[in-house]
Amino acid sequence: MSLSRDLRALWHSRGFRRLTYTRVLSQSGDGMFQVGIATAFFFDPTQAGTARDIAIGFVILLAPFTLVGPFVGPLIDRWQRQRILVVGNLIRVVMVAAICAVLVVDSGTAKWALYTLALLALSVNRFLNAAMTAGIPKVVEPHQLLAANAIMPTLGTIAAAMGGAVGGIATFLAPTTSDASLALTALVGSSIGFGTAAWATTGLGRRKLGPEQPLESLHFAQQLRSLGHELRDGIVYLRARVTPFQALGVMAAQRLLYGVMFVAAILIARNVLGDPAHPEQAIQKFTIVLGFAAVGFGLAAVITPAIVDRIPPKNWIVLSLLIGAAGQAVLAASSQAWALFTAAIVVSYAVQAAKIAVDTIVQRDTDDAVRGRAFTLYDMAFNVAFILSAVVGALVLPDSGYSRAAMAVLVVAYVVVAAVYSRAPTEPMPARVPTQREGYAEGKGSAGGNGDNEVNA
Repeated sequence: MSLSRDLRALWHSRGFRRLTYTRVLSQSGDGMFQVGIATAFFFDPTQAGTARDIAIGFVILLAPFTLVGPFVGPLIDRWQRQRILVVGNLIRVVMVAAICAVLVVDSGTAKWALYTLALLALSVNRFLNAAMTAGIPKVVEPHQLLAANAIMPTLGTIAAAMGGAVGGIATFLAPTTSDASLALTALVGSSIGFGTAAWATTGLGRRKLGPEQPLESLHFAQQLRSLGHELRDGIVYLRARVTPFQALGVMAAQRLLYGVMFVAAILIARNVLGDPAHPEQAIQKFTIVLGFAAVGFGLAAVITPAIVDRIPPKNWIVLSLLIGAAGQAVLAASSQAWALFTAAIVVSYAVQAAKIAVDTIVQRDTDDAVRGRAFTLYDMAFNVAFILSAVVGALVLPDSGYSRAAMAVLVVAYVVVAAVYSRAPTEPMPARVPTQREGYAEGKGSAGGNGDNEVNA
């Protein structure tokens, strides 16, 4: 089935349309928020001028949620996901307002307050993305999962890139060139995106996104103890199924490699293509990089469904890794702006194309009772990969951001990951769906609602 036919079929589903609106609006706000935070952290002429500084920023922003993230995964399998999206986006509006207040105050302790608030906002963001992805199978038919994973998350990713571009353009039009004022311009736009996303989600029924057996009341102490057991059960289940567990592993490996190039792009935009003393120039160059990346994401959404109709998702992931190696090779060959922009298109295409297939494998081969935990572990692996990429970047990249040897090593790494994953199995193994824990399920039985051990593809 062609992408256009898939899209027409999916668009007849009101739930799919509404969830897509929510995702696009939410992630457009994400893009503007990221530009605002990057302006405050990574393009401030008084700091973040080296790979080490950027690595510290990534660790501060991502490590705490990486530690607590697994404990919110089971809640996605128990709380109404529609309510998570409404309340979570409204919470982000409040947090953005607090960040803006901190930037205006600009006291001696403002930077640490800014880190804390940005950390909380990004943590909510990952929670919302996991809830939206876990809810996709509740609004489409099983045979439409591949198309839904090609369209909805990719539209969200494009929206994030376009939101970042809008945020960057807004900074060009700002009446001042101070880093705080530039950040405020993008952050105000992000709050509009979050607010409209919360409004769009209200069009979905309260129970539309699942889970099938929601938690009726919250006994915090008792259920907190059960969260650890639920998480462990989820990991055991994914490992037993094999295919979703290995898909998460290859996603993390690819994100680590992509993250190193992302760190390099920040440094190149700041220290090579722009003037470190004038943040608006660096933001302009980095916005162009984001624009080229958006093109790659869009191409992945168009091409992937047609190709994966003909080959297994696993083989498409392997091919995408090899395409990523080719794109990275362009940057290894030259440090010019054209090479960075070309690599941004090709590597972003490869990352998104593989992600579509990974999402499909995890959704297809994971029972709904475990799906929230699966995608929270997905986000945990994503964050760990980006933290490691920042650490690796700090160790191997010069302050300019460009090292031909480092870029060449990334090319080889892509090929090695592709070779290893090519040996992974295509079909999932039988596995027992974990039941709800006493106190967490309140005696309701199996979370999946059917007690089956197998997942229908």
